Amino acid sequence: MAKSIVLDGVHHYEGKVTTFVLITCFVAAMGGLLFGYDLGITGGVTSMEPFLKKFFPVVHKQMKDKSENKSQYCKFDNQLLTLFTSSLYLAALVASFFASTTTRMLGRKISMLIGGLFFLVGSLLNGFAMNIEMLIIGRILLGFGMGFCNQSVPVYLSEMAPAKIRGALNIGFQMMITLGNLIANLINYGTSKHENGWRLSLGLAVVPAIVLCIGSVCVVETPNSLIERGKYGQAKEMLQKIRGTEKIDEEYQDLVDASETAKMVEHPWKNIGSPKYRPQLIFCTFIPTFQQLTGINVIMFYAPVLFQILGFGNDASLMSAVITGAVNVVATLVSIVTVDRFGRRVLLLEGGMQMIICQVIIGIMIGITFGLNGQGAFSKAQADILLFFICAYVAAFAWSWGPLGWLVPSEICSLEIRPAGQAINVATNMLFTFAIAQVFLTMLCHIKFGLFFLFAGFVVIMTIFVAVFLPETKNVPIEEMNRLWTSHWFWTKIVPK
Repeated sequence: MAKSIVLDGVHHYEGKVTTFVLITCFVAAMGGLLFGYDLGITGGVTSMEPFLKKFFPVVHKQMKDKSENKSQYCKFDNQLLTLFTSSLYLAALVASFFASTTTRMLGRKISMLIGGLFFLVGSLLNGFAMNIEMLIIGRILLGFGMGFCNQSVPVYLSEMAPAKIRGALNIGFQMMITLGNLIANLINYGTSKHENGWRLSLGLAVVPAIVLCIGSVCVVETPNSLIERGKYGQAKEMLQKIRGTEKIDEEYQDLVDASETAKMVEHPWKNIGSPKYRPQLIFCTFIPTFQQLTGINVIMFYAPVLFQILGFGNDASLMSAVITGAVNVVATLVSIVTVDRFGRRVLLLEGGMQMIICQVIIGIMIGITFGLNGQGAFSKAQADILLFFICAYVAAFAWSWGPLGWLVPSEICSLEIRPAGQAINVATNMLFTFAIAQVFLTMLCHIKFGLFFLFAGFVVIMTIFVAVFLPETKNVPIEEMNRLWTSHWFWTKIVPK
């Protein structure tokens, strides 16, 4: 029987970080590349004149309106245009619940493959779109793919990774999101000068979709999923392979015990609402909610559009989006390096405070320059300062609430409620992503620069929430995560011992 070390009340199993598990997790994290690519491609495409002329002529007319009484804040305010962006996330919300059942009954691999296939078909429809209906249907299919991938990939990564580097490997998903976003911004910059460049931008999503489909066939299933479906022999062999040692008896037994406990739960959706799982339900709901209320997707979705509203030229707006995308990638690397060293709480708290400061400064600068009537323009020096604080805001999110918004919910749920917990996490995330994407341009038109103060207020609330209620999950094995709540000053009053 292999022995484990007990530190801080939790087990630290034997085993090493194998090349096999690193490669497997890298392939699985490709699901994030598609997510990020879509985040980045949408804002650039919706700022391209040929695309607007073909599908949104009303918006194109508004954009060209140079009359003095036309507010800069309202140049892109159009519900059909925002529906092009937001329909994907509404579809992802619906798909996440079907993905929950698929992930549990058929395994994580199958769920990732289904997501890849949806992405592939949706990308082709968007690239060859001849009318708005074809465009929206393609977006909906992309949303189904996102729902399946966002459900299965974070769970897959958390289950495959050793506890001591689980944070870093799980953030591989967010790293791929940021890379996909940067690639999309670069492609938009290159295609924006061509009449049908938008088709290339949308259609190139087939490349990562094909990679994900092939990768999901090639990767192995997690031991947790194999045990969950009664394949105990395969699970033990797989655990030995991914840990690089035959001394996995204790960890294997803990996984089997956790699975047996899970099978005793007949109604995981009902049980996640019981007092025993109240902390998981709250965090799987509140963390994705707060993640979107930071306002980050204002930048991720609408960066080129936002920069045009603020007076940047078309090329300058697309290049500014590239710069923020590059900052996003570098800052996510910072998170990968630090998350298992300093812990989740430190990054979330520091990131929150930095975002508050940046949003307040951005709001003040826009307010001073544009006022309430939306008339004005930034000088070159002012634009550079504004871009700096937007980048500082993006960096803060990218090493805190961006990756940890996916990591924490995926690691705190025990096996018996994990599919339900992750489905709630994804569905909540997609609901608020849809809402922000759909109403942002309208809110900017009406609330104006005050919108940035509103998001700063939400960040204040969520930073206090983390400081008071979130225990540190660093280095805690997933199957022992339930012990955290009974030792926390607040949750011990709610969770039965």
